Amino acid sequence: MPLADSPINIYALGGLGEVGKNTYCIESENSLILLDAGVRFPEATLPGVDYVIPDYTYLKNHRNKIKALFITHGHEDHIGGIPFLIRSVPIPVIYAPRLAAALIRHKLEDARIKDPVTIVEYDHDSIFKIADDFVVSFFRVTHSIPDSYGICVDTKQGRIVDTGDFKIDLTPVGAKFDIEKLSRIGAEGVDLLLADSTNAELEGYTPSETNVRGGVEEVFDKAPGRIIVSTFSSNINRIQQVVEVAVAHGRKICILGRSMIKVVGIAREYGYIKIPNDAIIEDSMLRNYRANEVCILCTGSQGEATAALNRIVSGDNRNVSILPGDTVVFSSNPIPGNGALVDALVNKLVKLGADVKQNGLAFSLHSSGHPSRQELRLMLTLVHPKYFMPAHGEYRMLKLHGELAETLGIQKENIFICDNGDTLLLRNHVVSRGGHVPAEDVYIDGNDLDGLSSAVINDRAILKNDGMVVILLTIDSKQNKLLVDPIIYTRGFDADESLHVVRHARMAADDAIKELMLHKVTFSDIKATLKGAVSKYISRKTGRSPMIIPVIMNAE
Repeated sequence: MPLADSPINIYALGGLGEVGKNTYCIESENSLILLDAGVRFPEATLPGVDYVIPDYTYLKNHRNKIKALFITHGHEDHIGGIPFLIRSVPIPVIYAPRLAAALIRHKLEDARIKDPVTIVEYDHDSIFKIADDFVVSFFRVTHSIPDSYGICVDTKQGRIVDTGDFKIDLTPVGAKFDIEKLSRIGAEGVDLLLADSTNAELEGYTPSETNVRGGVEEVFDKAPGRIIVSTFSSNINRIQQVVEVAVAHGRKICILGRSMIKVVGIAREYGYIKIPNDAIIEDSMLRNYRANEVCILCTGSQGEATAALNRIVSGDNRNVSILPGDTVVFSSNPIPGNGALVDALVNKLVKLGADVKQNGLAFSLHSSGHPSRQELRLMLTLVHPKYFMPAHGEYRMLKLHGELAETLGIQKENIFICDNGDTLLLRNHVVSRGGHVPAEDVYIDGNDLDGLSSAVINDRAILKNDGMVVILLTIDSKQNKLLVDPIIYTRGFDADESLHVVRHARMAADDAIKELMLHKVTFSDIKATLKGAVSKYISRKTGRSPMIIPVIMNAE
């Protein structure tokens, strides 16, 4: 089929039906470009998992087509997957805004990526031609991190626009949303729009980032002792406002948390955060200042066990502990799935005597970086796409965004609510559904590139909740005889429960195996019988479904 007649394939490896791991692909017959390469942070139901990344199998199988990776902004759910992606497939060039490019360079250094990676910085005037298939340009948007952009991709079959993460903030901290350029792109004609759906459930407008300053200043005016502010390390616009207020109130700033120290350092180096050198102190110097002269800025607003705030609460920081009279500010809202972790941390803080301030009616301490429904309407009106694929959100958010688009006149059949891996085909300015590419989750434990399968995660959940039972059996396979009564070990049961389970489970296993071995059997038969007999007994007596591991030794 001639290239001019070949459709353009559009699909997501991550970012649909979830908040995180945004990875979108646009593919022609000979070329493939990626828009973002993010991670998702694990829910509490994923024990031992540090990150969730997309399955890159499809990219591995089409590695020779990959031409470039384009980054919309520097948040982890858009750049966090880059080290894993680069180890999996060759990425000839990464195009990124200035701040995101700096964060990516540091990320690659931390990951000890040895092969050189070409990173090209872009701005709102940049235009890149990729092979003969794509022309890529950019428009500035407002978000919670500087240097955030939407991306416009022109192909031989039509125009695609991806908003990236955005909100339409008319009084932003930093550069303004380039509404004029976006409206011009829309007036020229857009065939398919991919748009941020994260706040599609919220009516009205997302409050401006500058609204937060008043709430922060009120906290600083009233706090009698130390102030500890916890937020996302990449929420640079928020951090800038907090440090400005802290300096104005004569407080020294102590920065805690590995990612917070790294990101603030990069942002200061590039001029996005301005803090006088004499206003910053190390945690070892805190004892030299009165409580009302100190502001601690740290990670941990999502209740993460290993983040700085939780380590302070747990007594794992030798220089900082929570003191009665401390004011602790959570300058963020819980990510879906993290509410229980945040609540548990807040309760610990209150028990230790801290005054905890969270975003709400009393204090405006956080403003989302994502658009509410009026901004979504404005985006759809400015771009006026023929076809629409809601992106960046959980399924209910995508669905609501699609329904909102329908009220603005986009035909229902032109709105595509997709899952990761679903393919859309763009041919001659017409979009239709295509096939499916692999797009499962891959679970990362540490920096192990191989990842973990869903089966491993399920096993970990069983171990965490129901424990483990090991059945040791010794047989003579030639004579088909049981040589020693079954020996059973348990983990995850208390002492009394374990004694009871071991004694009676051994009897159940012994009866079942002796009956089985009246006939010639295989090792598989023995394992299945042991698992069946023991699991049935334990389930009936304890209500648990532990992992059961038969170990058979042959003493022939």
